[in-house]
Amino acid sequence: MDAEKAKDILSKLENAYPDAHCELNFSTPFELLVATVLSAQCTDKRVNEVTGVLFKKYSTPQDFASLDYAELESLIFSCGFYRNKAKNIIECSRKLLTDYGGQVPDDFDALLSLPGVGRKTANVVMANAFNGNNIAVDTHVFRVSRRLGFSDGKTPFEVEKDLMRLLDENVYSYAHHLLIFHGRYCCKSQSPKCSICPLGDCRYLNDNTYNEVRHK
Repeated sequence: MDAEKAKDILSKLENAYPDAHCELNFSTPFELLVATVLSAQCTDKRVNEVTGVLFKKYSTPQDFASLDYAELESLIFSCGFYRNKAKNIIECSRKLLTDYGGQVPDDFDALLSLPGVGRKTANVVMANAFNGNNIAVDTHVFRVSRRLGFSDGKTPFEVEKDLMRLLDENVYSYAHHLLIFHGRYCCKSQSPKCSICPLGDCRYLNDNTYNEVRHK
């Protein structure tokens, strides 16, 4: 795919999803960081239900750093993988206090140094908390990018690199939201709604040789 075709596809997605945005609820960079960690293998809707209660009691690194693992596990249980997520959130909070003065750094590499923070989480925080030009590849972006022909990458990082080469830097974050909305509300993993797709065709629909690759 060339840049002009990609631009045309994004334009059609923008018409279809004019309100595409981050659907995680947050009021500070730290709350977004916690919410994004919780969102791994979990829906944004479920995360918002959990954080709607959680952030009323605990909303700063100081709050979480002093929590007992079991207590936090009980509060985030419904998000899945709760033991690992609780451990990462508490240890991340402690590192923010010791290394960054209790503030979430607005630097990608510094974010990657935090426990439980990978490229997707760091990109989400940079784009949505600090207005950075970043494109996060979650399960929706991974699937839709491959189906549309934006990438043949077999890993999220490969897809991220392809998107960065193909798209203008100033639309990275917005493209991320458009691809998520399309994946979440139309181009679903199972039983995509091809009959109402605003794009009309894709490799999933038209290419008999196309093989799905799972997001890892």
